[in-house]
Amino acid sequence: MPVAVVTDSTAYLPPELVRAHRLTVVPLTVVLNGVEGREGVETFPDDAARALSGRRVSASTSRPAPEQFAQVYRERLAAADGVLSVHLSAELSGTVEAARLAAAEFGDRVAVVDSRSTGMGLGFSALAAAAAAAGGADLSGVRQAAVDAIARTTIFFYVDTLEFLRRGGRINAAEALLGTALSVKPIMHMPDGTIALRDKVRTASRGVARLVDLAVEAAGDAEVDLAVHHLAAPQRAEQLVAALTERLGARVHDTYVTEAGAVVAAHAGPGLACVVIHRRPS
Repeated sequence: MPVAVVTDSTAYLPPELVRAHRLTVVPLTVVLNGVEGREGVETFPDDAARALSGRRVSASTSRPAPEQFAQVYRERLAAADGVLSVHLSAELSGTVEAARLAAAEFGDRVAVVDSRSTGMGLGFSALAAAAAAAGGADLSGVRQAAVDAIARTTIFFYVDTLEFLRRGGRINAAEALLGTALSVKPIMHMPDGTIALRDKVRTASRGVARLVDLAVEAAGDAEVDLAVHHLAAPQRAEQLVAALTERLGARVHDTYVTEAGAVVAAHAGPGLACVVIHRRPS
């Protein structure tokens, strides 16, 4: 392909999609209770679920170093004319900044895109870019495909507690305190790349039902691709897929279900359930 596509490990793409679309995935690093590992290489969802279920929990994450991206870009440019590198929101991580620092070495042969999301909110833009590259688009066209997919993608997620998001600095203490004081179960979304409270429910079952309602609303009349992520909550994921498939019917094109990796887990905590809607172009 004239353009190679690079993303990061927080896209949580099924491995078969990574292979089929010739994507390169750069891992972030996570430290769980003092144990450091690269996401998807040395640290996996089960590791995060076990670490986060203990009484004393210490979790942190870090971006790839710019040199890691530079090395990947050198390797890909040996066989491609350009590289499109699309990553999780700059509001959540310095990954985009590291990628841009590395890209400066290669001039206009490398373009970096901020997905303003994570999970398959990032993954769908990487897949759109890869499809454009496979169709022979140049770097500008591949970048535009990623940007267009970002505009068509909406993400909602449920967490059992806001405490993990507060610890990681992803929401402010006042929001976390409000959720705890009222004993509510929060549903979050990502307007313009930031994590914000979208709704409040009283129970986990109502949380799943509300996620379905919000996802159906986001789908509108479009045909959609659907992704569901979870952390140590496979039954919630199954409920979400079944309910969304029933509500959206034949308008669902592709469906992906994956467990969230350690980086998102470190900030969301066990019980995470996430829905990503990608409205297909008409």
